[in-house]
Amino acid sequence: MTSEPPTAQAIEDAAAALRTAQETGVPCDPVRAAITTLDAAYAVQRANTDRWTAEGRRISGRKIGLTSAAVQRQLGVDSPDFGTLFADMAVPDGAEIPAGAVLQPKAEAEVALVLDRDLTAERNTVADLIRATAFALPAIEVVGSRVRDWDITLADTVADNASCGLYVLGNRPVALADVDLRGCGMVLERRGEQVSTGAGVACLGHPLHAALWLADTLAALGTPLRAGDTVLTGALGPMVEVAPGDVLEARIEGLGDVRAAFAPVLEPKQKEDA
Repeated sequence: MTSEPPTAQAIEDAAAALRTAQETGVPCDPVRAAITTLDAAYAVQRANTDRWTAEGRRISGRKIGLTSAAVQRQLGVDSPDFGTLFADMAVPDGAEIPAGAVLQPKAEAEVALVLDRDLTAERNTVADLIRATAFALPAIEVVGSRVRDWDITLADTVADNASCGLYVLGNRPVALADVDLRGCGMVLERRGEQVSTGAGVACLGHPLHAALWLADTLAALGTPLRAGDTVLTGALGPMVEVAPGDVLEARIEGLGDVRAAFAPVLEPKQKEDA
């Protein structure tokens, strides 16, 4: 990215292109040509977040992306990014996700933290984060891209709300004292076939490290994490592509399992009979 700041019109045009892609189900061209700074990319993200909250969508938490060192090297960055979760992105464990609900969907298994205290300090400690966390849950994040063919750079994914799609949480809350988040192993299966493996250490060395980065970053921006927020801390293993009819199940040691089911695409005759 260059240091030349984009115009306010360029930021609004990029935000509108991403919103239109979401609303029509037709991915747009990359926005990076006009969004040439990281600050501008987050400005695009904020513009759409503000628009959606004004329309009545409720913020339910935040997600952390780019927690993998390999992906950071690929995009030429040295830190994660973040996006906003909305309550209408949450899908119950095992509930069917309609075809087309997420553009160009992919999935990854993660540790989710649910907070019961605000984290407003400019510099938080691990102890602050542990005290603020009510419990952890296994999660599947269904990421998507409003940008055609996932042709993204850092600017594109940040502007596109860190490629947020939907998220599925497990149903059994686990206290942090009862699980080793660094050493926990993860297996993600598609229709019973293993498609991704990993562990907590793959997420910035520890999922709490990722959450701590997020807490400090958001506090510095004046939008701190709040009690009740869900935090998706980042992928524990490689992201996998999904297709209509797929059923994914993630098992995370110490946290249990969680499922994401994708509805099949109905043929015209099936739609008439449904």
